[in-house]
Amino acid sequence: MCGVINKLYADDEEGRIRALRRHLEFMAITPHISTLLYGILAAMEEENVNNPDFDETSIDAVRASLMGPLAGIGDSLIWGTLRIIAAGIAISFSQNGSILGPILFLLIFNVPAWLLRYICLDKGYSLGVNFFKQIQETGFMDKVTYAASVVGLMVIGCMSASMIYFELPIMVGSGDFAEPLQGYLDTVMPCILPLAIFGILYYFLGKKVKTTTILLVIIVLSIVLAFFGLV
Repeated sequence: MCGVINKLYADDEEGRIRALRRHLEFMAITPHISTLLYGILAAMEEENVNNPDFDETSIDAVRASLMGPLAGIGDSLIWGTLRIIAAGIAISFSQNGSILGPILFLLIFNVPAWLLRYICLDKGYSLGVNFFKQIQETGFMDKVTYAASVVGLMVIGCMSASMIYFELPIMVGSGDFAEPLQGYLDTVMPCILPLAIFGILYYFLGKKVKTTTILLVIIVLSIVLAFFGLV
């Protein structure tokens, strides 16, 4: 964003300083579609320069609310789909000793990924220019933020269910009629234990407990519970 900011705020040193500090905030997003958000942010910075009534805090709000959902979409599209397809085709050629294997992998993966960068940048800037001029007056910003938050929570929920693994080997009953306790819990609600663990971790994060402390406690508890055969 430095090139955009230096050009837009060439005659406004204070505004340039604020803009540079704005974009030093943490942002995690799939690189290949990050240009979509950069285009939108560039358009908003341009509107901020040209419109004295523009609320520049909305730039931070848009970045924070869109980076999570866009990262979820990008990871699924690029890493979870395109890369798998490219690897599958490449492996089939490589198993037969063909040099086309690695070549096809690089082409199938990188050509669409790099094209996507340019397309997203163009569409993001066009979207920002045409859309954010009226967004403040209509109050649509709140709706966009809310919708993006919903999508972000959906992504977090899916990640919690798929990435947090916790099962109980405890058996209920006796003899041939013994059934694992985990089966009964899954009938109540699938992934109920990962959800509970996520809720506990979220609670402690809200209490400002350090992430390193939480990680160490999880490691110790995992070792202890596994030693006694409880997990």
